[in-house]
Amino acid sequence: MTTVIRDAISPDLRATLRALKLGQMLDTLPDRLALARQQTMTHADFLELVLADEVTRREAKSASLRARAAGLDPGMRLDTWDNTAAVRYDHQLWNELASLRFLDARHGALLLGPVGVGKTHLACALGHIAIRRRRGVHMARADKLFKRLKAARLDNTLDYEMRRLATVELLIIDDLALQPLDAASTTDFYELCVERHQRAATIVTSNRTPDEWLSVMADPLLAQSAVDRLVSTAHELVIEGQSYRQRQKPSISGHDNTTAVSAGDEKGNRA
Repeated sequence: MTTVIRDAISPDLRATLRALKLGQMLDTLPDRLALARQQTMTHADFLELVLADEVTRREAKSASLRARAAGLDPGMRLDTWDNTAAVRYDHQLWNELASLRFLDARHGALLLGPVGVGKTHLACALGHIAIRRRRGVHMARADKLFKRLKAARLDNTLDYEMRRLATVELLIIDDLALQPLDAASTTDFYELCVERHQRAATIVTSNRTPDEWLSVMADPLLAQSAVDRLVSTAHELVIEGQSYRQRQKPSISGHDNTTAVSAGDEKGNRA
């Protein structure tokens, strides 16, 4: 039936849809025509259906482009999170974070835990949720973020970069304190925390606890002031369990004790 309807779509209709930049509608139009005939839809109901399809397509494309511009990994979304992974965390708190109410309250979130348990994946997933709700998001790995700010000092664009980072609705800093922060990076971290405190939401992922951050920052006083502001308004989600990366160990084929990696494991490995 769909093939017959597809063939029945005239060249003039195809040309008209493409002229109106509705060419992608041709991908679903045959199925929608078949459904309309099956359910004897009115013209108005059919028009509403096909236009709703187009709105959904455009919103998905827009969200994808905005997520890319925000620095979000396209594979780290809530629907790609492996719920069978051997990790533990407070699911009630996670559901609260996923509601994004903390954005409106201008609070933050700390996602803490050992290497490989999915902190980055969950933080990125929150970013994707915010993008779909048309909230401003920027995500960056901490070392790259501070390197970018150092480069901005050299070309006199530091004020612009800091304003952009200070005002974005949701800033996600990944792997904070994985490496020591020198004096310039500690100062930049302090400035961001001060400017964003109770004004915008910040998510931080780290393998270290906030108390341990102080030991890797160059200026203890600035570090203490920054960390105190960040922690005082942040939800703390601790993630524990086995590392996804342990499943990526190479194995020799043909051994009886070799276990193949499942599709679910491969999805979880992104975290």
